[in-house]
Amino acid sequence: MFITKKHLPRRTFLRGAGATIALPLLDAMIPAATALAQTAAAPVRRFLGVWHPHGASPGYWSPLQEGRDFEFSFITEPLEAVRDHTVLISGLDCTAAYSTPDEPGGNHARGAVFLSGVRPRRDAVSPYLGVTIDQMIAEKYGRDTLLSSIQLGIEDASHNSGNCNWGYSCAYTNSVSWPDPETPLPTEINPRIAFVRMFGDGSTPEERRLGRLQSASVLDSVTHEIPGFKRGLAIGDQARLDDYLEKVREIERRIRNAVNNPAAEVSTDVPFGIPEDKGAHYKLMYDLIALAFEADITRSATLMLGRDLSGTSLPESGFEGGWHGISHHGDIPANKAGYAKVNRYHVAHLADFCEQLRDTADGDGSLLDHSLVYKSSNMGNSHRHAHEKVPTILVGGIDGTFEGNRHLVYRDNTERCANLLLAILHLYGIEQNSIGESTHPLEMV
Repeated sequence: MFITKKHLPRRTFLRGAGATIALPLLDAMIPAATALAQTAAAPVRRFLGVWHPHGASPGYWSPLQEGRDFEFSFITEPLEAVRDHTVLISGLDCTAAYSTPDEPGGNHARGAVFLSGVRPRRDAVSPYLGVTIDQMIAEKYGRDTLLSSIQLGIEDASHNSGNCNWGYSCAYTNSVSWPDPETPLPTEINPRIAFVRMFGDGSTPEERRLGRLQSASVLDSVTHEIPGFKRGLAIGDQARLDDYLEKVREIERRIRNAVNNPAAEVSTDVPFGIPEDKGAHYKLMYDLIALAFEADITRSATLMLGRDLSGTSLPESGFEGGWHGISHHGDIPANKAGYAKVNRYHVAHLADFCEQLRDTADGDGSLLDHSLVYKSSNMGNSHRHAHEKVPTILVGGIDGTFEGNRHLVYRDNTERCANLLLAILHLYGIEQNSIGESTHPLEMV
């Protein structure tokens, strides 16, 4: 427990014109002489689902050793720094994405199975899926947060950034988050709009328009409140508040600088545009999620790194060429090596995010101790349109008890991704018997 000079409610905000700034957990929010579990510092469980299309390069993803203290593969090696929080899983089959005699093809149209485990319907009058686990977690843990969940992405539905095909609704390609079977939640790809959702105050459209046009930081409207608010706080709390507010200001600055010509964009309804630099875009979205978790703005999030049939090129990965194109590597060694670089690039961004969570204090541990990041796909070997052996990464402690430093390997054709979804729900205390095509909760001990 902590002894502080004054007690603040966990839901304390700094408010100004056009801004509502949620705060991180401070010692002053923890009443003196009170058991930790009965305070605002009682650990809360957070969840992030990260989806990527096109599986992973064969031979470069799965570590050779099973169990603990394995040697990371070329693709997963960036996670070494968070080994103690990392579980890699080999051998899961995404059965809900299989083609069938009644519905052949469509292998690049079923990304929405990621968090639902439910087979999408082809040629349906309207899209129909199932409630996804991020929304079940949001329902249980997000009732008291500013946003029950957030849905972020990198690619829009144009500019050769993906497609929908074979008679399937584009909803199955555009969203991995569904609060009910008929409602896909829109995926926000503009970091500025995501920032405004997190730190805007729900003011009038005119006030928001003026806020977008001004060059000042959103924090400028609450600057006058900060000295008085800090008065009476312990030195440690003052330092943490300063550090957090600097993160907010810095990410806002980076959003403004991430586009080629922000001045040309500020008068439009979509402020400041989309970063052309994919690396900057990935980092901004991950950093926004980290801020949202630190300030308890939300406890459930999704991030779509791409879309099915993505033609995006990621030269920063060390490979020049389209994402979908190289995923059809033709089993040519040089092509598989090139695709492995793309896969590793995405894991490196994930690792940076997880290290940020690890280094951010949260109650009796870190944000990573109290979160789970689940990154996976709906394919294994994309060249063969195979939905077996889907690359699966779990990073985090959930409640501080989920053990990392493990590589779990399941025999071929024995376990499915939906069984993992059911197991994740149980780890979050959501006890239901099935989800989608699950047969039982995956055993992960």
